[in-house]
Amino acid sequence: MHPIKHFLTITKHRHKVMAHCFKVGLFWQGLCHDISKYSPVEFWRGAKYFQGNRSPQAKERELFGYSAAWLHHKGRNKHHFEYWTDSDANGNTVAVKMPAKYLAEMVCDRIAASKIYLKKDYTNSSPLNYFYSKNDMHLMHPQTAQDLERFLLFLAEKGEKYTFKRLKKYVKDYK
Repeated sequence: MHPIKHFLTITKHRHKVMAHCFKVGLFWQGLCHDISKYSPVEFWRGAKYFQGNRSPQAKERELFGYSAAWLHHKGRNKHHFEYWTDSDANGNTVAVKMPAKYLAEMVCDRIAASKIYLKKDYTNSSPLNYFYSKNDMHLMHPQTAQDLERFLLFLAEKGEKYTFKRLKKYVKDYK
């Protein structure tokens, strides 16, 4: 049980996402990012399964086959593509295209998470490598996956300043 380490990690993550969101013009989203991580269901599980080098939800998932903290989190945070799923008339799960402002927050979140967990090993390619390693594209709406990949490629090839500038324009163009 590591409540202090977990608290410091999620707070540091939130502050990084906040700074990134501010650069993109998403002030309210930056301020409210991941507030649910301080709720009892997410916080205490995070403290219990804290490892420091990856999400505690991964450990909880390994032990139980699912993460109660993740189920709570993804249902309350629109910057996760998993939030944007529904069922069609036949009961099949379908992915819904993410609105631009939440996709932009997701990019900011992925950059910040990579920085927090990888520390000195972080590079601008890290979020893209993580995206490819998770192979989540088939679970996302095709346009969402394409847009996410495009911004992560911008980051890897042209850096943060260029990526945040493009994200800001993307959000503005799709309001």
